[in-house]
Amino acid sequence: MTEPSEMEVTNPEGLDAIFRAHYERIARVIGRVIHDQARAEELAVEVFLKWWRNPQAHGEHAEGWLYRTSIREALDELRRQTRRSRFERLFSFIRESPPTPEHLYAVNAEQHRVRTVLGSLNRRRAEVLLLWSQGLSYQDLSDHPKPATDYHLKTGQRE
Repeated sequence: MTEPSEMEVTNPEGLDAIFRAHYERIARVIGRVIHDQARAEELAVEVFLKWWRNPQAHGEHAEGWLYRTSIREALDELRRQTRRSRFERLFSFIRESPPTPEHLYAVNAEQHRVRTVLGSLNRRRAEVLLLWSQGLSYQDLSDHPKPATDYHLKTGQRE
């Protein structure tokens, strides 16, 4: 079997030895750049695959090639993450995610509770309470006199 220090690989066993010798350190180097250790481990494997497929990188300078390539992969990943977050920010306004079943249930339950409470109030109190909950002022409720509106607001909230 080929020694990892020679960095000359002609068989899979040699790749395995070199992988074991340098994988953890390369993954840590990438992780320091991208701050995601799981993704750093994936990128470290990709670096070794690139090295395995590129026979010109084998030889006495292979270790430097591995570390240089790992830094480049980390920087490329950082750029991809930046582009993706910018893209998601730009298009988040256009495409809203569909509601989840939990959200739909919560909305329906809230609507049912509100309708139950409004149904238990007399019509005038319910109208005033709805208008007030929408942020309308006393002047906006001009068809109701102020003392009556105030009375209906107070009693409608308690019921």
